[in-house]
Amino acid sequence: MAEHRYDPHEIEPRWQAVWADEHTWEVANEVSAEVRDGRRAMPSGGGAQSGGRASNSYVLEMLPYPSGEPHIGHLKCYSVGDAIAHFHRRLGARVLHPMGYDAFGLPAENHAIKTGVHPRDSTAESIASFQRQFRSWGISIDWSRELATCEPSYYRWTQWIFLELYRAGLAYRKEAAVKWCPKDQTVLANEQVDADGRCERCGAIVEVKQLEQWFLRITDYAERLLSDLEEIEWPEHVKTMQRNWIGRSEGAEVTFRCEELSVDYPVFTTRPDTLFGATFFVMAPEHPDVMRLASGTPYEQAVHDYVNHALTETNEERGNAEKPKTGVPLGRTVTNPVNGEQIQMYVADYVLMEYGTGAIMAVPAHDERDYAFARAFDLPIRRVIVPPSAEDAVEAAPGEDGLPYTGDGSLINAPAEFDGMHNRQALGAIVEWLDREGKGHASINYRLRDWLVSRQRYWGAPIPILYCEQCGMVPVPDEQLPVELPDIEDYTPKGRSPLAAAEDWVNTKCPECGGSARRETDTMDTFVDSSWYFLRYCDARNDDAAWDPAVLREWMPVDQYIGGVEHAILHLMYARFFTKALADLGHLDFQEPFQALFTQGMVTKDGSKMSKSKGNVVSPASIVERVGADTARCYILFVGPPDQDADWADEGVDGVHRFLSRLWRLSAETAERVGAPRAELSAGDGLDGDDLALLRKTHWAIDKVSGDLRRFAFNTAIAAVMELLNDCSRLRDSAQLDTLRFALGTAASLLFPFAPHVCSDIYAMLTGERVWEQPWPQAEETLLESEVYELVCQVNGKVRDRVQASADASPQELKDLCRTAPNVRVHIDGKELVKEIVVPGKLVNLVVR
Repeated sequence: MAEHRYDPHEIEPRWQAVWADEHTWEVANEVSAEVRDGRRAMPSGGGAQSGGRASNSYVLEMLPYPSGEPHIGHLKCYSVGDAIAHFHRRLGARVLHPMGYDAFGLPAENHAIKTGVHPRDSTAESIASFQRQFRSWGISIDWSRELATCEPSYYRWTQWIFLELYRAGLAYRKEAAVKWCPKDQTVLANEQVDADGRCERCGAIVEVKQLEQWFLRITDYAERLLSDLEEIEWPEHVKTMQRNWIGRSEGAEVTFRCEELSVDYPVFTTRPDTLFGATFFVMAPEHPDVMRLASGTPYEQAVHDYVNHALTETNEERGNAEKPKTGVPLGRTVTNPVNGEQIQMYVADYVLMEYGTGAIMAVPAHDERDYAFARAFDLPIRRVIVPPSAEDAVEAAPGEDGLPYTGDGSLINAPAEFDGMHNRQALGAIVEWLDREGKGHASINYRLRDWLVSRQRYWGAPIPILYCEQCGMVPVPDEQLPVELPDIEDYTPKGRSPLAAAEDWVNTKCPECGGSARRETDTMDTFVDSSWYFLRYCDARNDDAAWDPAVLREWMPVDQYIGGVEHAILHLMYARFFTKALADLGHLDFQEPFQALFTQGMVTKDGSKMSKSKGNVVSPASIVERVGADTARCYILFVGPPDQDADWADEGVDGVHRFLSRLWRLSAETAERVGAPRAELSAGDGLDGDDLALLRKTHWAIDKVSGDLRRFAFNTAIAAVMELLNDCSRLRDSAQLDTLRFALGTAASLLFPFAPHVCSDIYAMLTGERVWEQPWPQAEETLLESEVYELVCQVNGKVRDRVQASADASPQELKDLCRTAPNVRVHIDGKELVKEIVVPGKLVNLVVR
């Protein structure tokens, strides 16, 4: 018999060539009559529909940002997605599994600033690297739908969506705080400000500046974004993260007026029962009115410096209750509307713009952070709630003076109609009183803020708005889209967006009056590009529209979305918002973009996150070059449950490589013994002995892998195939050749979603058929029923032996089997048997002393 050696570097390119030449993974849009009528063909138990037309399944990984080359996280994400795509295909579905690139963004622009290489060129180079590696991994991508968000053919429709939102009143301009480098005269992203609050490029102290910017009105959808979470199959922790980000609170909105400037400041509070105890007023450093309030007061410079310093701290640091409270007076007062008192205004970093209106009424007697601030600045503290008992006061108030008291009790220092009332009963009554008096009203507040989409950057989709002195803001007509990025020589912002330097591009004609107009020079946040790409994949080559609604009915919503949990909030929230807004505008007929979500865990090395500075980065390219793509893909799914973090170990990689090598060699030897491959894969009838045992093990593996794939338990699915291979190796000489061939062919069929190249090779050797064209194996129930099973024998909860037990053995017979097991007897002889616990079909536990 010839020597057989597993060579992934010969096997993998050969099968990749087959798939590329035959366009194996491409799927056409086949819009049926029912889809045209608005009824999508949905999967039914994962198989073909009764009418003969295959069900549709849309499997999608979050599109990558193309920078350099793919990293190990990409390998894991796409290995997960590809396993599901293959599984769905073999269950009879027509699977859409496309690919694209989130190609706009700051890294390419920064690279251009340093090197002078156009972002378009460096991005194209990275995309080419991603293409090469994804093909070398054997990912079953429909490459005919490939797109990049930086292509004019794509961002033409990004601009169209922006204009649709603008025309609906969902896109608007207002002033907002930005991080500003006074030396470079540019807006900075968060990651461009170092821990000391300095510009990472020039080292200048970063300042806060208020600039007119574009926003999308996502807050209009807060309630629907919250309630519709119940309609989708997402991990509960991701839903919780979204709920917390939306942050729904019920309370009251109360207006405090600054009489000096004749400006009203609304405040949201969940505790209107404490309004009578408000003794000062605090604004967030980012509040757009802070500098205006401080202007002309003795505190102006101190406020300016304080606000800039606040930029160096994260919201988590600022919100830490243990952090010493700091702030600066604004030199102004507001009127407390419930008692007419003038109270001092401050700016303090413990107040966040993300909560309420960015301004709070401070009630130091009943709030820990307000109390700490009042003590630090020697401000008045007025108790307005007293506890019902001394014990309650001690429990709820840590200070020596019994303050701050955060519990419930009776109101004091309040108007007569509320004085003495329990604070919980008073809540509704006070809100009604505020409404009658015109001083406030019941309100629901959301932590969610409108989405700031302006970026003073070059490498992004231009915002399709013109400014005409005669007509004001004018949307670019649809027929003039896309507004393409001009080529420029200097990507460094100098007091304005880099696009502003392209005067020939900026200066244009107003489409309404024909007069002179100027283009908007801000570009869009890259999250805009990735908030609708999943729609474009469905109809990627449509030159006349962003999509054909009938085609979207065929594929949307995405059946299975896969990506990192780091995108649980922003990307997923924005994509849901876009979907709902576009549905409201009549462009979509579904409300949620992703029906099911899977979030994969991180891959670490030596217990730490991979990074170049730590020198622990594992390159997928080097792994594939050494042991092949199948080993890399199999290992990354075998190392642990895919939704959890896993630590990369080279020894584990080698172990998986040996497993695949054993499977291929034994299959090659078996194929050689069989002779010419036969398409039929069966084990024959009337088997007994080792043949029956191997047949039972094969059907056990079918049942196990099928169930595990549905649960994303890929690690245990691969382990089941390993078990099956062990039995094939052990019984290779005693089992009939057809039984061994059946077991090995089934092993390849089951492992194909994880290791497609080697399994295609094995299946072809044994059967002459293409495994991806075969239906998914089905386990025979009768073969899953065993006459005997392995009974676990425990003594005081510890496993001491394992014995074979009859499936129909009585509890007493199981106890007898356990007591007579050799290693059990060693641990119970001479001891008192206190209790015998029987779990039929599993174990017996003997409790002794």
